[in-house]
Order: sequence, then C-alpha cells, then structure tokens
Amino acid sequence: MIGGIEKCRGAWELPVSRIGINLRTVSHAMHISDANFEPGPEMIMPDGEVHVWRLDLDKVVVAESRWRAVLSQDEITRADRFQFADVRQNFTATRALLRILLGSYLTHNPKQLSFLYGANGKPSLGPSHGAAEIQFNVSHSGTRALIAITRGRPLGVDIEQIRKNVDCESLTQRYFSPCEQDALSALEASEHCRGFFRCWTRKESYIKARGAGLALPLHAFDVSVSQADENLLLATRPAASEAALWSICAIAVGEGYEAALCCKGRDWVLKSPWTGDFNESTRR
Repeated sequence: MIGGIEKCRGAWELPVSRIGINLRTVSHAMHISDANFEPGPEMIMPDGEVHVWRLDLDKVVVAESRWRAVLSQDEITRADRFQFADVRQNFTATRALLRILLGSYLTHNPKQLSFLYGANGKPSLGPSHGAAEIQFNVSHSGTRALIAITRGRPLGVDIEQIRKNVDCESLTQRYFSPCEQDALSALEASEHCRGFFRCWTRKESYIKARGAGLALPLHAFDVSVSQADENLLLATRPAASEAALWSICAIAVGEGYEAALCCKGRDWVLKSPWTGDFNESTRR
C-alpha cells in the first residue's frame, strides 16, 4: 500500500529473458459482499491454481462481533489499537475472512490457525498447517480487499484506491525506474494518475511475492504500465534471469481501483470473481 512508501531505493539495468506464459481467468463465486457469508462445503485448491477473493468491506463490516469471534487474542488486541472505527472494522473483517477461507481450504477450525511472519513482515501459516503448501497474501484499500491463495508457490497481491490527492509525479520520480518514468510520461495527461496506480500495484505485488520488503528497491525492476500487456514484469536487476521466474497480471476490480497479482512461475490458472481479465495465451 502507498501508506508504506518508505520501502525502496536504487539499482541498475540489464536485459531480461522471457519464457512462455499461460494465464486464464475462470469465472467463480469468489466475491464476498454479504455479512452472512459462509464458505462452500468443498473448498479445494488444486495444484497450479491461484484463487483471488474480493471482499466488499463496506458490506461486511456490519458483522464486526461475528468477525471478532474468529480472531486470536493477539489480533483482537491489534484491532483495538486502531484509533478510527472504520480502520478497526476493516482490519477485523479482512483478518477474520482470511481465517475462514484458509480454514475451509485446510478443513481446519479458522480460530485455531496460527501464523508466522518473515523477516520483512510477510505472513504465512504456521508449520502445523503445512506452511509450505497453502500460501496466501492480502491487500486492502478504501472499501475493498483482496485475498489471494495458492498451493506451493509464493505470491503477492496489491489493490489501491485511485486518489487524486496523491503527488503522483514526485513519487514517480523518487521510486520508479527510468523505463517506467518514460512510459508514464508518454501517457495522455488524463491517464497519468491511473497509470501511476497501475504501475504501483504491479510493483507492490512483486515485492510482496518476493517477501523482500526494504531489501528490494522499487526501481530495481521494471513493470509495464500498459492496460493491454499480459507479461507485466519486464526486467529485474541485477539478476536479469529473475524476471523469467515470476509473472504479474492485472486484476480488474472495478472503477476507482487498480490491482495486480504476482505469482512464481509462468503456467498457472487464475480463478477470480471477474471474467474477461485474461485470455488463454502463450507469449515467448
């Protein structure tokens, strides 16, 4: 999220190799907009699939007491530290629904799930839940949240509400690579703000997938700012070969938002609430 902007600095540029990419969107009821939501009886995570769930927080936070009952004591304490009620409610609903979804995939009591945190704060399931198998990532902005879940590969997701009060120009100059700055400057003036958030979410998704935090400078890699490109990770530095190991794709989450997903590998199926975001294709 842009609130954690002090993440990244510096790098240099090398070419990148490419391999085939095969992504497709599959229609699925992964849109939670009801405070009475209950997961289906058969929540299965096949190998090679990535499931992205959309949460409409403004519709589900009304069940705050229900969500609090799912949280651990540490999470309740953390929620209660938030000064503003809407921030507390959004955190509570997102964290509870993460537990409920993970518990359903694992056929485990969601309240009893345990989490670990990496050196840079990336959460994962505790070892008793097969931590190397089910992996997840979460992002929220405004009144929406995304929960991405897969099996056996790291991933990152980011969503940002497009806001006009963000100084996109100065942030672009400070954090984006020369390649990205040139691409953004080539956009029509009316597209500059959306283009900035498009670029930001793609970069954030990659950093979150890598779990690198401050150790990975934002301008140490290039992403596409185009709406049409399928292969959105263009270059990585100093290890140019790293780009071939990951794929980034845009997620259409509705007017006023930009979102992106990064996952390790180049041959996986995306399941989300939206259709038409991707067509099956191979790029070389």
